Amino acid sequence: MGNALRFLYGYCCKPTTADDGGHHSLPPHGVWAATDGLSALTSDLFHFDITSQVPEGLSKHVHSSKTAQAKWYRRLLEAWRGAKPPPKTAKEAALLIIKTLNKVQKSDIVGLLRFYGLSIPDDTVVEFSAELPTTLPEDVQFTMQTLPVDPRAVQDGDSVTVYVSTEDPRESVSIPPQVNFFAGKRLKARINRDNGKAKELHDKIINSGYRVLKIDDKEILARKYRIRLRGIDAPEHKMPYGDEAKDELTKLVQGKCLSILVYEEDQYGRTVGDIYCNGIFVQEVMLKKGCAWHYVTYDKRPQLARWEKEARAKKVGL
Repeated sequence: MGNALRFLYGYCCKPTTADDGGHHSLPPHGVWAATDGLSALTSDLFHFDITSQVPEGLSKHVHSSKTAQAKWYRRLLEAWRGAKPPPKTAKEAALLIIKTLNKVQKSDIVGLLRFYGLSIPDDTVVEFSAELPTTLPEDVQFTMQTLPVDPRAVQDGDSVTVYVSTEDPRESVSIPPQVNFFAGKRLKARINRDNGKAKELHDKIINSGYRVLKIDDKEILARKYRIRLRGIDAPEHKMPYGDEAKDELTKLVQGKCLSILVYEEDQYGRTVGDIYCNGIFVQEVMLKKGCAWHYVTYDKRPQLARWEKEARAKKVGL
């Protein structure tokens, strides 16, 4: 077990009784949870590291199986060891759980926190209100539905590369003739197992702004778009908080099909648009979590200013 966890275990979870064999024993888990959630969590991580067993009674608070619970504790154990410094307060422990298990369903995270008597810190509670509009805003030129986003396609906190299938009616009528030609020749090369020729033709397709993607064992010819999120500005990679902003956007869009409301093309050839993911307005998330600034010079929407103001008031992120 890592020194940080061992030290904190010894600091928070000092045994209080001794059995007949001279070995110290810990009080029942419920006693710890009622008095100190941090001690209880540290105790359970200590024992999971030794026995690979999740604490008894947790299943009464969460819906997932014990196999899933074991995965949570394995991830929490790794996160605890890697934390510098490790959590020393109940709030820090709650934040570690929320951050580490961010892909676990919300009800299970809430149940896990309640199991340890931990509460969700106020500054992590973010409500998202904007949904995909039923009628398009006046300045929107068109909408697009993307294929699943590759996490490597996120450049920073306000830019992402997406692909749209050429089977989309809008795309199908605008495919350059040479792209269709290259795609047809490539297919024949693959049938003939001429991998070298197929790669050469695919490179020509890529250079034309398209790509053949394999999704669910099906090859799809798709058009590439570089998207600039309208109305926000995030720090670049080498700037303070640049990595965190990029990670947040990646977490939001990776593996997802996006709905994009397209407004215009900027001076760099990027498509400027509003991105919606599973009904959530991505720019709202980025602003409310303090991962971007409102780009007021190019977008005067009052709700963007309000969301940034809320993040500033909570001292979240940037």
